[in-house]
Amino acid sequence: MSDGTTKSALVVRGGWEGHSPKEATDLFVPFLESSGYDVRIEEGPGVYADSEFMGGVDLIVQCVTMSSITAEQFQGLESAVQSGVGLAGWHGGIADSYRATSDYLHLVGGQFATHPSKDDLGPEDVGDRRNFRPYRVELTDAGRQHPITADVGDFDVNSEQYWVLSDDYNDVLATTTHPTRPDRPWSRPVTCPAIWTRTWGKGRIFVATPGHDLATLQVPAVRTVIERGMLWASR
Repeated sequence: MSDGTTKSALVVRGGWEGHSPKEATDLFVPFLESSGYDVRIEEGPGVYADSEFMGGVDLIVQCVTMSSITAEQFQGLESAVQSGVGLAGWHGGIADSYRATSDYLHLVGGQFATHPSKDDLGPEDVGDRRNFRPYRVELTDAGRQHPITADVGDFDVNSEQYWVLSDDYNDVLATTTHPTRPDRPWSRPVTCPAIWTRTWGKGRIFVATPGHDLATLQVPAVRTVIERGMLWASR
């Protein structure tokens, strides 16, 4: 809990191990500490139900893919955000969490639907690399002015390209476009949000969809956006 001068960050991680929740969040803990945060790490969302602790948190960084959350835990998370606690995350750790809890989708404003496979698969494309494809993240007009993304510019990633379902309450800072081809079931290119912010009561929410693996998280533009997004979301 914050002592009034040091800020408090809660890192909640777990779920599907394919997103390396421990290693991925460990990349950002030194940044948070050097930015003046006392960091507590929890291996799952149980802490969200601790209202006394949550009342002293300034920032939640969540990396929990799929998994589940109880009604009490979700209510604790949402109440904290409404009161002013920031919520930030990347890829499936925030945009593909708690699939059975529709109110969570309402909170974060976007849900992973799929990641189309690579167009031309080779013998080296096994496992999750079947879904790695080069794609561009393009800033919106709002993104070119927002402190999270203003001087980052458009950037390229070779990783999973998330197709997300979202709503227009999001402030979209960047998008990515899924192409089509004759063997795809969609008949025209589809543009999805790739980076967005959202307010919920007094709280701020930040989501970036790039971040499948450690290599992607260490792409300079991706890492910069996530670091700035966490600070922006914080109380």
